[in-house]
Amino acid sequence: MSRSIHEFRTPGRFVTGTVGVPGDRTFFLQVSQDQRLMTVELEKQQVLILADRLGYLLDEVARRFGTPVPPESDRVVDSDPLQTPIDAEFRVGSMGLGWDADASSVVVELLAITEQPLDESVILDDTEEGPDTIRVFLTPDAARQFSARSMRVVAAGRPSCPLCGMPLDASGHICARSNGYKRDVAFSTSTEFVDPDVLAALGRVSPAFDASFQVDDPDDEDDRDE
Repeated sequence: MSRSIHEFRTPGRFVTGTVGVPGDRTFFLQVSQDQRLMTVELEKQQVLILADRLGYLLDEVARRFGTPVPPESDRVVDSDPLQTPIDAEFRVGSMGLGWDADASSVVVELLAITEQPLDESVILDDTEEGPDTIRVFLTPDAARQFSARSMRVVAAGRPSCPLCGMPLDASGHICARSNGYKRDVAFSTSTEFVDPDVLAALGRVSPAFDASFQVDDPDDEDDRDE
């Protein structure tokens, strides 16, 4: 079956939202443009990673290219709920970030989860082989807004452990930092780095100033109960 790549070049909305109550929430990303609306399901940790990496990417764009970008802010302009019906096209397995210099836009790519390890070369690429994908182009201001809202949505759940960032339970908490195990982002081992200092911020950075990152199997640890 051929791959479907859904592009949103001028989205009217790109937001994070949840369904459920704190302790039992499901996270979604939703993008709309004109009459088109698409929704995907993902984990809380993926939302946090995406929001964080977007901030790093914008800072790098400003530093490298002198492109004006808005400062980081916790002000949220769009606090409306997700549009209904909320029907997820797929569950996100991997994500990619890029900077389109011609359009002065951040490129966010959401790829469906796969049963087999993903070939990273398909991220931010139009190859016919690969998982279904949603590709969204955001202005720097829209990217900052997405991050601000995402952080607020995540914070609306249970309080997080100051050490590992995982949600705290009234009954106790096994801290990933204190027991030596931390589920984190799996970065590519590609040597195509533009700047080694960017690795920690963006994952794989190619000469086209793209980045890809993948969260470990969500089934290894229950992130849905926030």
